[in-house]
Amino acid sequence: MSEQNNTEQQAQQPVFAIQKIYTRNISLECPNSPGIFTVEFKPQLEVDLNVTSEVLEPEMGLFHVVVRGTVTTKVDDHVAFLVEVDQAGIFVIQGYAEQETHYILGVHCPNILFPYLREAVSELVVRAGFPQLLLEPVNFEVMYAEQMQQQAQQEDGQTAQ
Repeated sequence: MSEQNNTEQQAQQPVFAIQKIYTRNISLECPNSPGIFTVEFKPQLEVDLNVTSEVLEPEMGLFHVVVRGTVTTKVDDHVAFLVEVDQAGIFVIQGYAEQETHYILGVHCPNILFPYLREAVSELVVRAGFPQLLLEPVNFEVMYAEQMQQQAQQEDGQTAQ
């Protein structure tokens, strides 16, 4: 009888597990080389991050999350390099309320994936002949809160019409 209770408790326990972490896409462009290497390197950095997620297999709780990082560095008005990395992961998320699942997909999964993206960007930039670039840590919780606020405002605007 206690074995049956243990099995039922385990089935009801929330589950979060990493199934796979991989790089889905990598792109590096140095459109103004080799000339960019002959000027004083005073870079202007622009970083754009985007998080997307999708359900792979609902009955198994499998989700796919992608953090896309696009890094553009300019010297004066010339692009020194453009790096784009899609860092992805497959996660098992079961036993959570819908709101908790969305939070995990928008905050916890990107926090796991970002260090891999950061490393890939750094390696590509160095291989391209530029000084090492370490992206600053990102607060995905703030990004998620801003996204939820924007969605709420859009929904309010649609219901007002």
